[in-house]
Amino acid sequence: MEDEALPPGGGTAPETLALAKVVARLRAEVEDLEAGAAMAAVLERAKGVVMAQEGLPADEAYELLQRRADGHRCTLTEECWLTLAGAGRPRAGAPAEPGDAREGMVFHTARYAAGGASDAGQRALLARLARTLATTSGPAEVAQLLRTALGDPARVDAVMIYTRASAGSLELAGHAGIDTATAEQWSHIPPLAGVAPLEALTEERPVWLENLGRAADGYLLIGSRPERWPSRAWIPVPGDPATTAVGFFRGEPGPFDQRTRSLLRQVARLCGGALGAPPAARAPAPAEEAVAAVQQIFDALSEPAVLLTPLRSADGSVEDFRIDAATAESVDVAGRRGRELVGRKILETYPTVAGTPLWDGYLDTLATGTVYEGLPFTYEEVAAGVPRHSVYSVRASRLGERLVISWIRRDTSDQEDRRLADLQRLGNLGWASWNLTTDTVLWSDQVYTAFRRDPALGPMPLEELPAHVVPDDLPGLGRAVRLLLEDGQAIDQTFRITTAEGVRHLRIVAEAGTDTDGTPVEVHGFVQDVTTLRDTEIALRESERANLVQRGMLRAERSLAARLQETLLPIPEQSLELAGLRVDVAYLPADAGVNVGGDWYSAIPLPDGCALFVIGDVAGHGLAAVGTMAQLRFTAKGMAVTGSALPDVLGRLNALLLHTAAEPSGAATATMVMARYQPDGHRLSWVRAGHLPPLLVRHGEASFLPQPQGSLLGATAGVAYGQEDIGLLPGDHLLFYTDGLVEDPGVDIEEGLESLAATAARLVREGRADTLARTLAAGRKPHRDDICVLDVHLPPQP
Repeated sequence: MEDEALPPGGGTAPETLALAKVVARLRAEVEDLEAGAAMAAVLERAKGVVMAQEGLPADEAYELLQRRADGHRCTLTEECWLTLAGAGRPRAGAPAEPGDAREGMVFHTARYAAGGASDAGQRALLARLARTLATTSGPAEVAQLLRTALGDPARVDAVMIYTRASAGSLELAGHAGIDTATAEQWSHIPPLAGVAPLEALTEERPVWLENLGRAADGYLLIGSRPERWPSRAWIPVPGDPATTAVGFFRGEPGPFDQRTRSLLRQVARLCGGALGAPPAARAPAPAEEAVAAVQQIFDALSEPAVLLTPLRSADGSVEDFRIDAATAESVDVAGRRGRELVGRKILETYPTVAGTPLWDGYLDTLATGTVYEGLPFTYEEVAAGVPRHSVYSVRASRLGERLVISWIRRDTSDQEDRRLADLQRLGNLGWASWNLTTDTVLWSDQVYTAFRRDPALGPMPLEELPAHVVPDDLPGLGRAVRLLLEDGQAIDQTFRITTAEGVRHLRIVAEAGTDTDGTPVEVHGFVQDVTTLRDTEIALRESERANLVQRGMLRAERSLAARLQETLLPIPEQSLELAGLRVDVAYLPADAGVNVGGDWYSAIPLPDGCALFVIGDVAGHGLAAVGTMAQLRFTAKGMAVTGSALPDVLGRLNALLLHTAAEPSGAATATMVMARYQPDGHRLSWVRAGHLPPLLVRHGEASFLPQPQGSLLGATAGVAYGQEDIGLLPGDHLLFYTDGLVEDPGVDIEEGLESLAATAARLVREGRADTLARTLAAGRKPHRDDICVLDVHLPPQP
């Protein structure tokens, strides 16, 4: 028969075991769904009763049940049961007698306040709980009873009950509201620091974990998703000493109030009869003493070893092994070490062992006592999506009803070799060794890549090297080799070789090994391909050279443009007197760029006794802008001196720039304001070509002059330019300026104009009008464009 081929106690196949775990989880989910369906049926029946009694539709019946539950301060489910009981309906699943063990399932029919049980209600709850606990048959029923009874008054969603073994570890004795996977994962907790139930038992006091963030810093939180239960309490069941701790888990955050804390403490005391063990039962079991003794021996060993306890199913077959003891040197493929391994199950932690010869060897050794020594095998574990491999040789021997496993990890050198190969590849370097006595040469693979040499040709002897070196580099490399072989000095030398792919730049770092007489017998070191580095260095040098040339050209252009500007546009240090007016000029170059722009001005007397004021701005910077500025300045001055009307002057300057656009030097545009002042009558006529309007400061108030028609110069042909006239009064200040005084990146030009008007008026009112132009220009720090300001002032009459 096939069953006879299995070793005694061989157990269930691992694949079947994994399937059984899936089935168990699905069964638990089905039970939860069935419970939910049963409660839904109760609600529907209660709604039907209310609909019949009150004559209401279904939705209004549901709302009435909800209002009644709120008024009675109970849950909706409780109100449904009360409604059915009042209607004489039988309660499916309700207890037949008050003392029946199932009574705990309907404990939520008691009345509780929103913040906890009232004193009378709490006493009633504890009395009924005491009666029901007396009929329970184990921790599993106790856990279910506590979860049901405390669901509403204490908001308890789950309960776990742990008992402490003699070795200090914790065993899960019962649970409710915990899924099967979590219960299996936390069925055994080794004696580690930061375990809340163990601390509750050791110090014999409750441990309240009411802030999940702070609790995670000091405690090992149960559950794959700890945030599912943001507040928890671990309370020891009284004993001498305490060996059982009850954990109450809540799905809502926040601290336990004093009433709830008192209730949970009293509940834990009531559990003493159902969960407490007599003194004889609390004595260490012989098996636990054996585990503790093995651990003491393991603590003195310096080799990897673990103690495995078989976990058997109901029919006695082995379904898994649990690690109950481990030496400090025990390290698995994921880096878990020593006591971190204790409590882990083999198939849960190392699932790919299932069905392998190693697993079969474990079962055979446990059944027959024959020592298992398997061949080296590769184990793969995927951590964070990255596969990890290790090669082990494992030995298994039986110790009573357990197994002692020891092993040797054989993949350490392989890992180092892989890392060395990766290092050479990433660094474009490889190691080389020349034995001068046996005339043998060894190269790593990366050296062949550096030399662009076919590995089938084998490594290159030192004598052959000069044939591949660029002739210009031979003297330097020859001196280095002599220092290495004759003086025994280590070398670090770069040289070039010729290959089918072109010239390669290599670097050799080597030292010589000598015999007892000091004679070199071996040369070893590394060769690095630095071609990419050298190409980068060459490109950087070329770039630096080009930058130096460009910087020189820019400096020369800046110097020439500055000299031209100083010659063409002298800035007076003091005020000018023209036709009875006092004129102040301020000019500031831009903070960045070549610092030479196209802003310019003119303030000159005319032959008829009048005065001409011009301010303009040529687009761009540098020599081209300075040239256009000079062209416009002298042309405008000449035409005005000959008596041309101001609109005609702008029209001809526009034509001049349009004609210039057809030349190879390219197009140029400019803005400009021209004004002619007649002393008789203090009349000022002015025109503009796309420029900002002049600012008049009169009697401490500032306003911009109405703008005549006129677009910028050099843009379009046939433009008509208008003219405006204004009479100046004694004490007036008329400001002509370029856009650098009012423009800022990201700021609307209107805001700049408003700021200029407010500042100019304030300065005049404060008596600082004598330096108005220079003060306004100096206040613009930093500025990205040139600034030119012309202040035309009509002094008060004496």
